[in-house]
Amino acid sequence: MVNSLRSYGGIILGALITAVALNMFLIPNKVAAGGVSGLATVLHHLLGFPVGLTMLCFDIPLLLLSVRVLGSRFGVNTLFGAATLSLSIDILAPYIPVLTGDLLLASIYGGIMSGIGLGIVFRFEGSTAGTDLVAAMFNKLFGFSVGQSLLGIDFFVITIAGLAFSSVELSLYALISLFLTTQIIDLVQEGPTSAKAFFIMTGKGEQVAREIMDKLDRGVTYLQARGAYTGEAREMLFCVVGKREITKIKDIVYHIDKQAFVIVADAHEVLGEGFKAYKK
Repeated sequence: MVNSLRSYGGIILGALITAVALNMFLIPNKVAAGGVSGLATVLHHLLGFPVGLTMLCFDIPLLLLSVRVLGSRFGVNTLFGAATLSLSIDILAPYIPVLTGDLLLASIYGGIMSGIGLGIVFRFEGSTAGTDLVAAMFNKLFGFSVGQSLLGIDFFVITIAGLAFSSVELSLYALISLFLTTQIIDLVQEGPTSAKAFFIMTGKGEQVAREIMDKLDRGVTYLQARGAYTGEAREMLFCVVGKREITKIKDIVYHIDKQAFVIVADAHEVLGEGFKAYKK
């Protein structure tokens, strides 16, 4: 019960932040940054339809169709998220001030706030329906990846908005907002780049591992690897370190083996000993 309440509370918080972003920056400036909210923004300015109610009218048929095509994987949380966002947009609209008429500022701040809100919704295992459902159905029916489908759908919506408002500039601003939204969603879900993952190919694995453990107090894992060209079996070291230890670990590796092959990758969220504990 506590987990369910926390989940629904997170979905409500994320939906409210997204609704504020839409009412404060995107809708009044005609920035239709893809998705169902973008279509609803176009219809709002052309025909006067309320944005939230229009979104709900799109979302409910999509949800019913997705259940038929995909099964019940999009369930209560999706319906709850879609309804909460739609109602929040229309309820808050009269009370939210429009902070700027500058399209660039509106696109940037609207995109960032929308990304924060949607990221929170997704982090609490919710969804706002809309084009997510269409993308999942395209993946199921036609084999397109979800990412490709979302990109195609959002590009279509932005193009429609540009034609409806007779403005290429509005479409370009909408692309800025959409890009920022997607980046912030990933940031909220994965967390900032908090560490670096090292993959180290060396013939002196034991010596390198011992130095890393002794000098940095970091764990090291041996991975079995085999060169495709030579067929030679070798051990690869895997280690995750904090940002401040990046130079130190490279110094250790290349002091021992100047021929080592090292890959450094971003680790957005590291859970466990030496880093942070998992909190649901």
